[in-house]
Amino acid sequence: MHKKLTITLEEELYEGLHRVIGRGAISQFIAELVRPHVVGAALDAAYADMAADETREREANEWVDEFSDEFSHEGTSRSGEPA
Repeated sequence: MHKKLTITLEEELYEGLHRVIGRGAISQFIAELVRPHVVGAALDAAYADMAADETREREANEWVDEFSDEFSHEGTSRSGEPA
């Protein structure tokens, strides 16, 4: 269940959130930043449960490896030479 919360920010922060994060993603961005500070042990337990899921961990590691390979090749040509 979601609840609505009204907060007051400096204009610079407000404009920066819209510019950098985007209008439709601000709530999720703030929730991800705040969650570790207010959820505490429940979050730690959830991470431990996820880490115990071997299939999920294997898939996550494969995704990270693929992403790392793509990132490490940015700025190089197909031959591996700098672009």
